Amino acid sequence: MVAVCLVDHLCCVTVFCFLQRLSGPQDAGDTESTLNILNVLDELLSAGTDRRIHYMISKGGSESLLMALLNTAQNVPPNYTLLLPILHLLAKVGHRDRRIGVKAEKAEAVLVMLGLLRQNLKDARRAAACLWVIQVFCASVSTATLLGKNRGLDIVFRLIPAHTTKHIRTVKAAIDALAALLRSKVNCRTAVSKGYISGLLKLFADWHSNDTEREHIPIQRALLHCLDHATNTSVGRSALVAEGGIELLFQTTQTCMFTRGMECLVEPAVQLMRKCYPKCALSLSSDQSVYSFPLPGKPLNPWDFVPTSQGDAFEDDSDSDNDNDDENEDAENKDYEDDLETDLESLRQRPQPDRPLEQLGQYVRLCPELHHDFQELASGSESEESSDEDSLLNGDKGDRWARSGRRSSRRHRGSAQTPSSRATRKGHPSSVSNGGGHTTPEEEEEEEQKMKAKDLHSQCLRSHEEGHRSMVDRLLERFGACIPHHDPRLYAAAAASTRSIAGYSILAFPDFWGHLPTKGSECMAVRRPNVQRQKVLQDIQRFLCPEDIINKVVFDMEDPSPQCSSDHKDSLRFFSKFECGNLRKAVQVRRFEYDLILNADVNTSRHHQWFYFEVSGMMANVPYRFNIINCEKSNSQFNYGMQPVLYSVREALEGRPRWVRTGSEICYYRNHFQPTRCERSSCFYTLTFTVTFKHDEDVCYLAYHYPYTYSSLQAHLQMLQRSVDPRKVFFRQQNLCNTLAGNPCPLITITACPTSRSWKSLYQLRNRPCVVLTARVHPGESNASWVMKGSLEFLCSSDPLAQSLREAFIFKIIPMLNPDGVINGTHRCSLSGEDLNRQWNKPDPALSPTIYHAKGFLYYLNSIGRTPLVFCDYHGHSRKKNVFLYGCSVKETLWQSGSSVDTSTLKEDPGYRTIPKTLDRIAPAFSFNSCNYLVEKSRASTARVVVWREIGVLRAYTMESTYNGCDQGIYQGMQMGTWELEEMGAKFCQSLLTLRKSTMLYDSKVISHMSLLDDSPLDHKSHNCFVDDEPPCVEEIEYHSPLTSDPPGKDLDSEVNANMYSSAEDEDKDKDGDKQSPRCRRNRSNDLKSHLFPPLCRPDSLESL
Repeated sequence: MVAVCLVDHLCCVTVFCFLQRLSGPQDAGDTESTLNILNVLDELLSAGTDRRIHYMISKGGSESLLMALLNTAQNVPPNYTLLLPILHLLAKVGHRDRRIGVKAEKAEAVLVMLGLLRQNLKDARRAAACLWVIQVFCASVSTATLLGKNRGLDIVFRLIPAHTTKHIRTVKAAIDALAALLRSKVNCRTAVSKGYISGLLKLFADWHSNDTEREHIPIQRALLHCLDHATNTSVGRSALVAEGGIELLFQTTQTCMFTRGMECLVEPAVQLMRKCYPKCALSLSSDQSVYSFPLPGKPLNPWDFVPTSQGDAFEDDSDSDNDNDDENEDAENKDYEDDLETDLESLRQRPQPDRPLEQLGQYVRLCPELHHDFQELASGSESEESSDEDSLLNGDKGDRWARSGRRSSRRHRGSAQTPSSRATRKGHPSSVSNGGGHTTPEEEEEEEQKMKAKDLHSQCLRSHEEGHRSMVDRLLERFGACIPHHDPRLYAAAAASTRSIAGYSILAFPDFWGHLPTKGSECMAVRRPNVQRQKVLQDIQRFLCPEDIINKVVFDMEDPSPQCSSDHKDSLRFFSKFECGNLRKAVQVRRFEYDLILNADVNTSRHHQWFYFEVSGMMANVPYRFNIINCEKSNSQFNYGMQPVLYSVREALEGRPRWVRTGSEICYYRNHFQPTRCERSSCFYTLTFTVTFKHDEDVCYLAYHYPYTYSSLQAHLQMLQRSVDPRKVFFRQQNLCNTLAGNPCPLITITACPTSRSWKSLYQLRNRPCVVLTARVHPGESNASWVMKGSLEFLCSSDPLAQSLREAFIFKIIPMLNPDGVINGTHRCSLSGEDLNRQWNKPDPALSPTIYHAKGFLYYLNSIGRTPLVFCDYHGHSRKKNVFLYGCSVKETLWQSGSSVDTSTLKEDPGYRTIPKTLDRIAPAFSFNSCNYLVEKSRASTARVVVWREIGVLRAYTMESTYNGCDQGIYQGMQMGTWELEEMGAKFCQSLLTLRKSTMLYDSKVISHMSLLDDSPLDHKSHNCFVDDEPPCVEEIEYHSPLTSDPPGKDLDSEVNANMYSSAEDEDKDKDGDKQSPRCRRNRSNDLKSHLFPPLCRPDSLESL
């Protein structure tokens, strides 16, 4: 290693000496010595890596070569024996010098170079050398513009002939030089005005059709590269479309895909077609959400709520990395360095409360355990008799469910019965009451016909009429239902009191009937090679063959008439006007293909990601393609194995009521659609997937992720309260506040009841530390609700660990911070059009009531000396796999930001790492190495940072759960289901026991479980949190052509070397020479090295080095 470094040092010193010699004036008699210097420089710089070249550049090597070029070119006529090696060396060095164009302008060498090219248009060897130098000069846009203004475009374009077998190297150099010139948008516009787009297309077609031996594929690639640069302006793209470029490229692609050796042309051609596909506004009356809501103190003007910048338009989930930064290579450094808080005082100082202490008294009622007298302990009263709903929890669930499944199976065998997928909602009391009495045969026949119908809005809406039993009762009577902690009657009752903007009157069947977790984890989808290319080509065919496109609106939230009239057998039927639903418009493109448009968040025109809709009228075993065409994020886990979820009503009534992952040929890529307002910086992405339904005329539901509605939460809380023993479990549901729409935001208190009313027992209860859990501040993160469901059910269970947790802590749980957003099917915002997880710093009591009162409650706990021991906000993450935590640490933030503060002298309690470490041992889906504890400026108003900084909670976390699955441990390669999410919620609660081990007394059952919290690490192979989870997608999501990122260095070096070692005779035999492979050329180059400048260069001059 030392020897290598010494050789490099000596070489660099030699290079420096030669540079000084080159930069001086050259006499006619110095030709031999100058050639020797150039030869030695070339040998030195060609060996090893680019280190020597960069050293040469740093020492003024580019400037020296430019001076040598000027000194040699000023002779009349120029000495080409000397000039050619200078040009070759300048080309090699120049493409590694990013400022070579600026340096050439400063040295006034640009126009000199163009003049040399004019003088040597008929000498292929010299012209190639001049073209390479011009190409590297164009690394500077200003240099390219200067050349264009001096007719450089015309000169270079004339050097590109139709298909030929002569001077191929020079032709390739001319095309590459033209592509470099077209980096300037001024030159692009000039090229369009002079018809060069048409000329380039004709050249490409000519070379493609006449290159029957497939010998000149690089020429065709270079022409595509040229077209790629020429279409960097809108006029260039329009010109390519007008000249039939898309048709030509499409035909070329079809040929190349099935021709060996031409596959390399397919991807750049496809990317070029995507780039030039004419932009099209979404077929909407407005970008604004269909739903609007009048806000206190603000006029009802939809555009008042549109963000003025794209700052939060593409924010990623919760307080994680900003998704818009994906498009910037330096974004990650920005997130973890520029965005990190570096002010030590800001990190340490606790701000003053945002409200007077007198206002905190209103939260006394939210701590009932501190004031409850527990009279029932003294009276020894038994628990209340269980209601009808309780029998669902205490009966033989498995047998009842099996019987109902067998009954339904028998009834549906051999028939196409499909009961209505929706039941009546509020305004129809009979829908939630028990039906009574006997029915006549005629009534039975009428009901049987109703149960067979495919789409029964009318029957559902008529179910309140006198003499008709409710749809709820008829479904339960016929099929039965027994899903743990779920009762359809309770759900219907809860839904009847839920307030929505649209006044929903229909229930989605999956939410009403319930969901059982899938048996076993589902594998991530395997992406078929080139599936995106196939989908993009199908999209391009829409433009080329518009007569084949149906383009029929089959569902529109703003205009119900298409849905009412879509009884055609050739069309699917869609519906989304139910709680949590989101589908704004459906357009039938082809017989089995549909474009779907999502609705924006209420009072905004953005945040399109969450979808949940009903589809019916399908044929079995037919692949249907669905395209969601107005997604906003620049990448998605759908590119890495994630699938949407599907619920089949037919399957549910046959005993399999569950959401399942579904879809094949899934990909996510940028499309040609744009908002109706045509904002310059806005663009959309397509999520496309194919679904093959199992049953004819089924009613199915498709969703982004497992839905969990507000009404489901309300019904679930009622079931939980009835399931616990009130003598052992203190369970209270209270209303934190009402939302903007008037829906109550529940706050749950769970702890263990004292063993007696003795002073000691009550004292122990009232001195238990608090744990505060929140979830679903972002409505589209339904996985957070499933994790919360797991936490709630575990804390209410009879598990010994759960009992220990209740005896150790008082749990304050707000399971849904944004009920309005969840109800109305938004993705990120509340009805105010704002991200509630960015309002914690100074929440507005009128616009963000749930955040205002949640923060006020935390202030109250802090004011009475009961600051929470742990605060955790449950979220979902759309860009990463696994489950992980974000926390807060002063030392780690300062260290990561590169602050000058000496972190070794700072004292900080490392307890914030205790829970993540425990979870890494006990939770299969958890990834410790994906966690981080950095405090970012852009997250200063999130729950995690505000609770840590203002309330003083050391263990303030955001827990992120993936929408996709895991890439580690026992769940590696599997997608997360509701069972795994609920398990994660239970595991988080279990991890809290490590905080109280030293002060708790355990019974024998608990002791046997505690070893899990200390050892038995799982087989985790986690990720570094500073590295993106996913590699670049196997196919380009954006429009960037691969040719634009191809490194020109090696290709250019090999071409230059071949030109250096060729003679005039070789040029005359160029046809034969260019048939040789590059490998053969390199071998020939090595053989010719000994003959390089034979009369002038002595072999011993190289041997001495």
